Amino acid sequence: MNESLTIKVKYHTDIDPLKQIAIGDAIDVRAAEDVDLKFMQSTKISLGFSCQLPEGYIAVLLPRSSTFDKYGIIQTNSFGCIDESYCGNDDVWAMPVIALRNNVHIPKNERIGQFMIIKKMGAVNLETTDDLGNKNRGGFGSTGRTDFETE
Repeated sequence: MNESLTIKVKYHTDIDPLKQIAIGDAIDVRAAEDVDLKFMQSTKISLGFSCQLPEGYIAVLLPRSSTFDKYGIIQTNSFGCIDESYCGNDDVWAMPVIALRNNVHIPKNERIGQFMIIKKMGAVNLETTDDLGNKNRGGFGSTGRTDFETE
């Protein structure tokens, strides 16, 4: 059974409002202003809103699959993790990007990213040890390989 959650949203500009679409698992976010970038120039693109997430949730901010193809930008922190305490009236969401093309123009109100909300990780205990007691898998990038020692 899907639980219905509420996200309170305060807009700081006249962009199209956030909405969940019927097909897709994320909510699109838009550039709140025109953005012009040169090759290797970085900036934080304002998304034009602040919000209050449901208690116990975080938001994961990602680029849309078409963002690089259309604009030649990538999100500089790979993805953003926005916690529920970032909820003040002036805590405006932004997407940090870098241009990998020259003369990039992103018009105001263009969909450039998306976010999903997920439940927070619960409390964990971290225990230091000298031996994990398991066989080695072969290291980073080793899935499916057989040319390494497993002991």
